[in-house]
Amino acid sequence: MQKQSLQLAQQQKLTPQQIQYIKLLQIPTAELDARIEEELEANPALEEGEELPEKQETDETEDYANEASEELDDNFEKKNTDDEFDASDYADDDFSGYKMQGDFYEQEEYDAPLASTTNLYESLLNQLEFLNLSERKNTIAKHLIGSIENDGYIRRDLYAIANDLAFTQDFETDEDEIEEVLFKIQEFDPAGIGARDLAECLYLQLVRKDELEAEVSHAKSIVKEYFEEFSKKQYERIKQRLGIGDEELKKAIDLITHLNPKPGDSSAGEVKSQYLIPDFILVNTGNKLEVVLNSKNAPELRVSSAYREMFETYDKSTKKDKKMREAVTFVKQKLDSAKWFINAIQQRQQTLLKTMNAILKAQYDYFLEGEESKLKPMVLKDVASVVDLDISTVSRIASNKSVQTDFGVIPLKFFFSEGISTDSGEDVSSREVKSVIKEMIEAEEKSKPLADEKLEEMLNEKGYNIARRTVAKYREQMGIPVARLRKKL
Repeated sequence: MQKQSLQLAQQQKLTPQQIQYIKLLQIPTAELDARIEEELEANPALEEGEELPEKQETDETEDYANEASEELDDNFEKKNTDDEFDASDYADDDFSGYKMQGDFYEQEEYDAPLASTTNLYESLLNQLEFLNLSERKNTIAKHLIGSIENDGYIRRDLYAIANDLAFTQDFETDEDEIEEVLFKIQEFDPAGIGARDLAECLYLQLVRKDELEAEVSHAKSIVKEYFEEFSKKQYERIKQRLGIGDEELKKAIDLITHLNPKPGDSSAGEVKSQYLIPDFILVNTGNKLEVVLNSKNAPELRVSSAYREMFETYDKSTKKDKKMREAVTFVKQKLDSAKWFINAIQQRQQTLLKTMNAILKAQYDYFLEGEESKLKPMVLKDVASVVDLDISTVSRIASNKSVQTDFGVIPLKFFFSEGISTDSGEDVSSREVKSVIKEMIEAEEKSKPLADEKLEEMLNEKGYNIARRTVAKYREQMGIPVARLRKKL
């Protein structure tokens, strides 16, 4: 006989506003404009532009408030409510205007070089440099990049690419090894690059979307498992297989149809370099390095004065019938939403700047010279503790943001690495150790390649306190095969 029992458990759920803020925090600067434009279109209480002079504001907002009130009376969708509101909450507050740039960098305006247009092939090669691949994997990667067509696809069979490498470069490989490198290239920007067909292209873009949204999960399932049904518009079958309704399917399909089917530009072989737009710019003032936010494309936002006046009119009105309460409920919702969005954007910028300043402080020597050996070991937890944020928040910031330096635009995730202790008692970045391992292997005698045990011994002699299993892990992370597979007669 089964026993039944009651168990109390606490489960933390994110509010819709928390989810929206997480999304705002995660998106890079290149996508922020579109998100702000979307909010401006959806909320008439949110406006773009500087605050109007008081007299001009009064004249214009009175006219607009009257027109808007009439429109609300005529077209407002009925909702029952008995709520009463205090108009003083909206008459004059700190959210009337928010300058996207001035709050953070009020000195001489810095003209951040935004992305123009760059060749797709060159861009992919630039991103390849950050992978720190072995010489062998790098050869394969360059050949794969050269095989990518102008629209962003690789349409040649991997078997044919293996034959090309063998014939043109006397380079023996197989499809499995080529596919392993291809998966790394498919993580490059723009999203969807290096796909072998449309379904894979769409899926590569979806995996970068926010997993908190149900439509993302449904869209991924459709593209990966039911793409044939999707292409034939067999929507009933898809709904049945996924166990979803019409509205859920509609959202998933809408998401899919707004993806980019051609991540490259097939007409000119060039792509818009959104991925080159940095989120931060490192400025050398002569005495010290400073970080500024690249907010050049973000407009100034304010709460609509007309909507605030409409709300004040309700407070003064003796007419408090159902229709008036319904209208003011709508106005209040829009005002609240506008205030929240402005505050969320401001909080996003402050959080980004605080996090980047912590990274700058930790890696200051690297930012001065650009030498990889100057990188210090740093993990997400280190930054999170300094800025008093959750590790997950720092991870979201670092995952797809970049900083413009004198040495190029660098992804933030580049600055995070483990630490290895040395005989001197200092910790060095795992990137430095990997670089040393790579140099040792490149200099080895090809007929007698260095085993992991020998590499461990040589590293210990150089002062790096590292175990054989760690050497093996770093070697595998760089895509370098074991000694017996590197041996050449």
